[in-house]
Amino acid sequence: MNRIHNFSAGPAILPLEVLQKAQEEFVDYKGTGTSIIEKSHRGADYVEVDAKARERLVQLLGLGDDFEVMFLQGGASTQFLMAPYNFLSEGETADYINTGTWSTKAIKEAKRFGNVNEAFTSADSNFHRVPTDDELSLTDDAKFVHFTSNNTIFGTQFPLEPETNGVPLVCDASSDFLSRPIDISKYGIIYAGAQKNLGPAGVTVVIVNKQFLATSNKSDIPTMMNYNTHAGKMFNTPPVFGVYMVGLVLEWIQEKGGLDYFKTFNEEKAGLLYNEIDADDFYRGTAEERSRSNMNVCFRLGNEDLEAKFLTEAKAYHLDALKGHRSVGGIRASIYNACPRESVVALVDFMKDFRSKNG
Repeated sequence: MNRIHNFSAGPAILPLEVLQKAQEEFVDYKGTGTSIIEKSHRGADYVEVDAKARERLVQLLGLGDDFEVMFLQGGASTQFLMAPYNFLSEGETADYINTGTWSTKAIKEAKRFGNVNEAFTSADSNFHRVPTDDELSLTDDAKFVHFTSNNTIFGTQFPLEPETNGVPLVCDASSDFLSRPIDISKYGIIYAGAQKNLGPAGVTVVIVNKQFLATSNKSDIPTMMNYNTHAGKMFNTPPVFGVYMVGLVLEWIQEKGGLDYFKTFNEEKAGLLYNEIDADDFYRGTAEERSRSNMNVCFRLGNEDLEAKFLTEAKAYHLDALKGHRSVGGIRASIYNACPRESVVALVDFMKDFRSKNG
C-alpha cells in the first residue's frame, strides 16, 4: 500500500484506521453474511449503527435532550434552502454574515422567503477575513443569524462564534465540524456535509435545537423539506453507508481524545504551515492573520508560473491536491482532523526545499 499525502479540500482524507475497519466489514458485516449496505434500514443492524452514531455526536458535542440529530442528504447546499424555508417568512428578517462563496449562496436562497440583512461582508477584499463582533450590523428582531464557520475557498475561519445577543445561530459548519469545541447553547441549527471532517460524501449532519424548531409553524413546507418530518424518527431511507462511516469516524474521534484533543492537534498542524509561510515573503498567506483557518491553509507564490511549478514538483513528493480553488487559484492545503502531522511536516519540508531552489 502506498498512501500519498492527501490535502484534498473535499471529499477529503479519512482516518486510515476507519478505512481499514470499513474494508474488513464491507463484505460481511459482523458475521451476518451481508454488507451493511445490503441490509434494510429498518433492520436491527442498521438501526443500531444509526443510534450509535447519534449517541456519539451527543457525547462529543455535549448535547442535551433539547437537540434533534438528523442524518439527511443533499449537502449544505440543500440546507441553504431548507433552513430559511422552515424559519423565515415574508415580512421577517434573518441576519446573514457574508464571508465567502458558500454564505453568498445561502443568502441567495434565503431571499426567496423573507428579508435578508447582510450583517457583514468582506467581498470588497475578496473575502480575506471574518468580522469582529463590533463590525456586525445585526437586526433587533432577527429570526436567526447565519454564518459559515470555516471558508474552504478563502482559508478563513471564525475563531469563536459571533456574538448575537441571544439570537439563535444557524451555522454551516461543513468544513470544521468537530475540529474543536463549540458553545452549543448559542445554536439553533448546525449543519455539515460529512465529506470534509466526518465521512464520505452523501450524508449531511443536521442538529436542531428543539425550542428553535418549535418556532417553525409554516404550513406550506413540502414534506421532505420540513425539519419536523425528520425530528425524532427515520422518515425515509437514509444514506446507509455514509452514516455507517460517520459512526466509525466519530468512534475514532472519541478514542483520540475528543474535541479538545483535535483543537490542539489542528492548531499545531496549522502553526507549522503558517510559520513556514511567514518565514519571509517567498510565500504569502491570503487570509488576514486573525482570520486564518486551521482547516484550509491558503497561500500564493510570486506568480502563477511559479505556483504551477510548485504543484507539479509537489506531486513528485507524493503531495497531492494542493491546487487552490478554481475561483481564486494559488495553493491550498486542507488539513482536517484526519490529516496526519507527518503529512504537514512533509509539505513544510518540500516548501523549504522549493524556496531554496527558486527563491
